[in-house]
Amino acid sequence: MAESDELAGVRLRRRPRQARSQEKVARVLAAAERLLGEEGVSALTTTRVAAEAGVSVGALYQYLPDRDAIVEALAEQYLGRLEAAMSTFAQRAAEEVWDDPVGVLVDAFAELYRSQPGFRALWFSRDLTDGTRDADRRHKHTMSAGLHTVLVAQHLLPPTPEAATACRTAFLAADAVTQEAFRGDGEGDAALLAQLKVLLRAYLGRLGE
Repeated sequence: MAESDELAGVRLRRRPRQARSQEKVARVLAAAERLLGEEGVSALTTTRVAAEAGVSVGALYQYLPDRDAIVEALAEQYLGRLEAAMSTFAQRAAEEVWDDPVGVLVDAFAELYRSQPGFRALWFSRDLTDGTRDADRRHKHTMSAGLHTVLVAQHLLPPTPEAATACRTAFLAADAVTQEAFRGDGEGDAALLAQLKVLLRAYLGRLGE
C-alpha cells in the first residue's frame, strides 16, 4: 500500500507497510506535535508520546526509538509541508498573474508559521539534532529553487544560474527575518514582515530590470 504524503519524507527506524501501521505512526506524530506545541521539546519523551497517542512504548520503538528520532521526524514533516506549499505556488505561478508575488509568498509562509506552534517551538529550541540541521540545509536549497521557479513563471527573473543564486540569497534572508519575526510573537512581528517585503521587492526588482 502506498505511504501517506505526511509520512513519505519522514525517516523512521522501519517503514509501516500496512494501512493500520501507517495510521498508528501518523497518530504518534500527531500526538508528538500536540505535545510540542503545548509544552515544548522537553515533553517529547517516548513514554509521554506513546501515552498521548494511545500506543504501547514497544510499538513506538519500532518506528521512533528515542526523542531525537521523534524530533527529526517532526522536523522533516514540518519542512515537507513548507516545500509542498512552495510546490503549489510554483504550479499556480505558471497559471496566474500576481500583482505582488513577494507579498503573496511572504503572507502565505507567515500564515504557515502562525498555524504551526509545534514548528515554532521546535525551531526556536536548542534541541535540533545534526540530522535536523542537515535536513534544513537540503530544505533551503529546495525552497530557493522553488522561489526561482515561481519568479521565472511570473516573468520577474530569467532562468539563469545567476538568478537562481539571487533567489537563494533572497530566500535565506527571508527565512532569517521570518524566524526573527516569530521568535517572540506567535502572530509574527508585523513591522518586520512588512519591511521584509520592502527588502525583497527592492532586491528582486532590481535584478529583474
